[in-house]
Amino acid sequence: MASSIIELYVDVPADRQANIFGQFDEHLKLIERTLNVTMIFRDGSLKILGSQEGATQARAIVEELNTLAGRGNTITQQNVNYALSLAMEKIGSVMEEIDKDFICNTIQGRPIKPKTLGQKDYVEQIRKKMIVFGVGPAGTGKTYLAMAMAVTAFRNEEVSRIILTRPAIEAGEKLGFLPGDLQSKVDPYLRPLYDALYQIMGADSFAKNMEKGLIEVAPLAYMRGRTLDNAFIILDEAQNTTPAQMKMFLTRIGFGSKVIITGDASQKDLPRDATSGLDVAMKVLKKIDDIGFCELTSKDVVRHPLVQQIVQAYDDYEKKQKPAKSRKDDRYAVKNKEYRR
Repeated sequence: MASSIIELYVDVPADRQANIFGQFDEHLKLIERTLNVTMIFRDGSLKILGSQEGATQARAIVEELNTLAGRGNTITQQNVNYALSLAMEKIGSVMEEIDKDFICNTIQGRPIKPKTLGQKDYVEQIRKKMIVFGVGPAGTGKTYLAMAMAVTAFRNEEVSRIILTRPAIEAGEKLGFLPGDLQSKVDPYLRPLYDALYQIMGADSFAKNMEKGLIEVAPLAYMRGRTLDNAFIILDEAQNTTPAQMKMFLTRIGFGSKVIITGDASQKDLPRDATSGLDVAMKVLKKIDDIGFCELTSKDVVRHPLVQQIVQAYDDYEKKQKPAKSRKDDRYAVKNKEYRR
């Protein structure tokens, strides 16, 4: 028996219509396709036609987008996609709550805030815990949000300096063959960190603090033999550390410091037979209370919507490959056992 069609209405202020509906009504069309509803706008009111569940979900989403627009946000396709994914999982209205969690402004005055529940949990853990592991795929804001929290802590004088580091993994070309002095050789590996700081602090402020030694961007190898007190330390691309490097880094931490370790287990550049220091650390340290672990997923991707689809497609592909690889390994083990006999 076909479900009956119902009509629901949402009032949309004239000054928010273009923002909520999107260019050529792309946001409304996305909601219509996903929830199988029809939306008609007349005289300041949006009529929603569909099943009880679909129409109710669509109205809730439009109301959430209306609230976000009213708070001065530019509604993006990512906002609409995330609202739809929450609706599918029967999670209530949380986007307004997420949007209230302000971190800081960029140099252009754009507010930096978490955009998903996973990101909100990540930011809250950074506030509460001394050490936080932020693990997840590309585009989930791991490094950028950590940078924003570091700059905020620095401006509020909660820490006296910011230290940013990542392992310099060689990919095809040896560092010695690259042109320039040592700093020039390692700069390409650290460029993403510079870019994020320029956007949040501005090039002038960054340069001045760098000159004073209050901001340090360095390869992980430079951390050996140091004790880092009263600092906000971010280790980026931690999946490319060895267990020894990770242990060395974690034992550098001094009093008054906060440490964020970010990584993506699916994008390792280590030799095939090498163990990742990030994988080992997450197993070894999981029972320590003062260490937080936040695992972000494809749902937390906030780059172009296509990036989310790419990440999800790779996740699905890798899940399918694992059983096949496991069967192959089992066959190899049996053959090996028979050969030894």
